Amino acid sequence: MPANTAQRDDNLLEDIQNRLENLNKSERKVAEAILRDPSAATRYSIAALARAADVSEPTVNRFCRGFSATGFPDFKIRLAQSIATGTPYVGQNIEPDDTVGEFTDKIMLSTIANLEKARQSLEPAALSLAIDHLIQARQIHFFGMGGSAPVAMDAQHKFFRFNIPVMFYDDPLMQRMVAAGASTGDVIVLISNTGRTVESIEIAQNARASGATVIGITTPDSPLAEACTVVVGVPEPEDTEIYMPMSSRIIHLTVVDVLATGVTLKRGIDFQGHLKKIKESLKATRLPR
Repeated sequence: MPANTAQRDDNLLEDIQNRLENLNKSERKVAEAILRDPSAATRYSIAALARAADVSEPTVNRFCRGFSATGFPDFKIRLAQSIATGTPYVGQNIEPDDTVGEFTDKIMLSTIANLEKARQSLEPAALSLAIDHLIQARQIHFFGMGGSAPVAMDAQHKFFRFNIPVMFYDDPLMQRMVAAGASTGDVIVLISNTGRTVESIEIAQNARASGATVIGITTPDSPLAEACTVVVGVPEPEDTEIYMPMSSRIIHLTVVDVLATGVTLKRGIDFQGHLKKIKESLKATRLPR
């Protein structure tokens, strides 16, 4: 396959390896430099990779575009995304002998890569519908369990500013009771990385049966997604059966920021005075710069 007609592949390393024999001499040197140490390649500048491969920077750029990247930064994100081995119960791309600098870079780059993947997969129509429900809500409840609980708490901190009664709950028994007591006009936002937690699925079903609108921030096509009124679909960035959840929390926090921003903008310019008053209430609590 010609380099400039390659299709995007989730496993970039495998794609590079498979096409190694078909690359021209210069681009093959770039490929071999990457394959020698993929993790190190994610930390290279374009100049550093060019030196490691003994080629020019334009050659590196041409190589990246040949693998359907828009440029070297996009290529590095996809490269970090494709490094999927690691130490069980820690992180997908973390090795036991990594130095502090190495595993710091891996975590940062993996998070950037997964945020980019989430950005590409988010559906504006679903976000818009979720924002409309939140603006019209009589009251909002954010539910999260385990690693999703801090995200639900952060959502409460964001949304209390909007003059809508808002609470967060991380206890499944409280969530069940709130869902049972909900009614039309209430909005419950369920946050779950896997979308397979039995309690969350049952709570979503109970809340809808009570008349509430249920917004799910979760994996699309999951059992929880099927139980929700509106789904803000976020791909599951890590296998939390094996690895510690890392990127998923950052992605969900970012989605909460998107929803909060949408509500702010929909409220219009007249609402800015209210937000300003809340912000200015903190001035007395801080020393001057």
